[in-house]
This record gives sequence, C-alpha cells and structure tokens, in this order.
Amino acid sequence: MTWLFVTFLVIFSLFKILVTCLPSGVVEWLTGKFQVHVKLEESNVQVTFGGKRLEGSDKSRFIQNFNEAVFMERYYIYPGDEPLYVNPKNAGTPFVIETTKGKNAVKLFVYRYDDHIDVVKQYKKKTAAYCLRSDSLQTCGGMKTADLI
Repeated sequence: MTWLFVTFLVIFSLFKILVTCLPSGVVEWLTGKFQVHVKLEESNVQVTFGGKRLEGSDKSRFIQNFNEAVFMERYYIYPGDEPLYVNPKNAGTPFVIETTKGKNAVKLFVYRYDDHIDVVKQYKKKTAAYCLRSDSLQTCGGMKTADLI
C-alpha cells in the first residue's frame, strides 16, 4: 500500500511539474485550438461585401480592424437554429470572409450593428457565433450595413 501511494505521488508530482512548465510554443498551440476569434492573415483571406471583393487598402484595413476587435461573448446555438444565425432578419448585408485554418475552409459572416458586431463562423459542418466590439469596424468608412440595404 505504501509503494502504491509513493508511486502515485511521484507520478502526480512529475505530471504537475510537466504541465506547469510547458514551453510557450506548446501553450500557444493549445490555446489556439480553443480560440473562437481567430486572427486573419491577409495573404490567404478573401473578403466580399454584397458580392464584390474587397481589394488593396480596403481589404487590409478591414482585416486589421477585424484582428484588433475585442471579443465580448460567445452565443450558444441550439441544434437546428444555425440558419437563423447565418441569415438573420434585419441584419443587412454581411461581410463574408473566406479563409482556411489548417486543411479546413472557414467562412465568417460579419454583421455590423450600431453597438456591436456579430460574427458567425462556419467550419467543418459546425457553426459558432460570437459578438465583437470595434468602433472602427462598426462605422467602417462612415457607412453602416443598414445604410447599404
């Protein structure tokens, strides 16, 4: 019984030391696996608004503002309610961002409102929705999405 306790104590202590002293690369990889609001790179992103692709400085400014936006909260989507989030009523025309994360294609729908931004992320047959705060994205050139309808 004593040997069992000592063995368990040694194994648990080694596990605790290993987990608390992980290299920063491993920690970044682990947190990146569960990150909801991904940072975009301009090289592998296509941004469209109303069927027209954003190019040049507009695209880079939009991506920079999107990356600097503050994550507020994640919305829970009940099974079967995905279409209500992808095509909400009274939301206007979304910015559609198409990118890849690893081998998987990711599609982001960005809906702008006066006080927040809703983002709906579709990947691997899953849908996630969350809310952002960004003054520069909410105004984006002085126009709001509702004005463009």
